[in-house]
Amino acid sequence: MLKQKDIDTLRNKKIRAQNLFVGGKQTPSQSGKTLDVTSPIDGEMLTVIANANEADVDLAVKTARKSFESGLWSKASPQERKKVLYKFAELIEKNALEIAVLGVRDNGTEINMAIMAEPLSAAACIRYYAETIDKMYGEIAPTPDNILGLIHREPIGVIGAIIPWNFPLLMLSWKIAPAIACGNTVVLKPAEFTSLTALFFAEICQKAGIPEGVINIITGDGSTGELITQHKDIKKIAFTGSTEVGKKIIQTTASAEKKLTMELGGKSPFIVFEDADLDSAVEGVVDAIWFNQGQVCCAGSRLLIQESIEKKFIKKLKIRMEKLRVGNPLDKSI
Repeated sequence: MLKQKDIDTLRNKKIRAQNLFVGGKQTPSQSGKTLDVTSPIDGEMLTVIANANEADVDLAVKTARKSFESGLWSKASPQERKKVLYKFAELIEKNALEIAVLGVRDNGTEINMAIMAEPLSAAACIRYYAETIDKMYGEIAPTPDNILGLIHREPIGVIGAIIPWNFPLLMLSWKIAPAIACGNTVVLKPAEFTSLTALFFAEICQKAGIPEGVINIITGDGSTGELITQHKDIKKIAFTGSTEVGKKIIQTTASAEKKLTMELGGKSPFIVFEDADLDSAVEGVVDAIWFNQGQVCCAGSRLLIQESIEKKFIKKLKIRMEKLRVGNPLDKSI
């Protein structure tokens, strides 16, 4: 159970200036440029992060490639990788409150939701992919070239990942967990607005026993992301963000033979018919549009209501919306 005094202890913790995370350690940016990190709660200046340039990205990719080619992780046994990922998930859970408070300060997410949707969900995601590691190998009907009928899968190599601001740690785990479970290495750029939990995540990976160079975090603005998508030694791009940027990535990588995974922008209608339980439907609407302050790709941002109940439903919705509590997201009663 969340205790307000524990939240308050962490909410004023000083945050040091953040470097890049390359090769298992904090690495100063060669660009010498930084980005201010301010809290959306009150505009407080939290710290600064590096704004990586081409030399920084190149170093991160070379480090990830060297780590991959060493075979220390890419050729590790499924059981060994599974053991490390379970330790990783355990450490995230152990530090869940500190991660959640850091995320709220950086992102403005409400604390009760933040702890469930970020560190605890990230840990669950990592455990899920840890369990898939030894399931990637299977059997097929024997052939002359494969007498035993065994399926053997090889990792791709260096994966470039770019994520948005709305669920910075969960999005990161969705990208990194499956990639490293399969033996790949990763260069990830979080959103420039919400990079702090990604860098905290990187520090935890060292304690979990993940080899140096397997996970690399490069902070910066959109130009940094573009450098990642265009790097010749990155074999796959995993991107979550706007449809516009997704299209641009697809176009610019079309001739590079890179594998792509695109999770692009959405929003969804909320449909209510006259035979619905209207009170329950109202609660559904409120949750659909205000979960994470509405910063969700599947937020219910449009209402389609059967005409016979339109006025009644809108009246109920307005009454319910007037009762929402607005305030500091680090107050657990909000």
